[in-house]
Amino acid sequence: MTYAEFRRQLGKAGLTAKGFAMLIKQTPNSITNYATHGEVPPHLAIIAALMGDMAESGLDFQTTLARIQFDASKPRGGTVKGKFGGSKQPDMFIVGKKMEQP
Repeated sequence: MTYAEFRRQLGKAGLTAKGFAMLIKQTPNSITNYATHGEVPPHLAIIAALMGDMAESGLDFQTTLARIQFDASKPRGGTVKGKFGGSKQPDMFIVGKKMEQP
């Protein structure tokens, strides 16, 4: 599904990309980043299409989604608070020796 069609389906459901992201416990940027690719993954396309059709038929998808309990996805990568770009490798701590600078 193209990103434009994805947005149209969300519009039928009365949602923005940010609102959709909050419903599925994702960050808004993870959803809007698909605009640069031009397409959304099939699982998100299916969800958006079903929500759009449910809303168009007068069915309340929000109540259905509220019954499902799930945890938010964990962020990918090696992010470290206060360290731009995360940590590519683990820090090595050597106890009892000072490391010499070249």
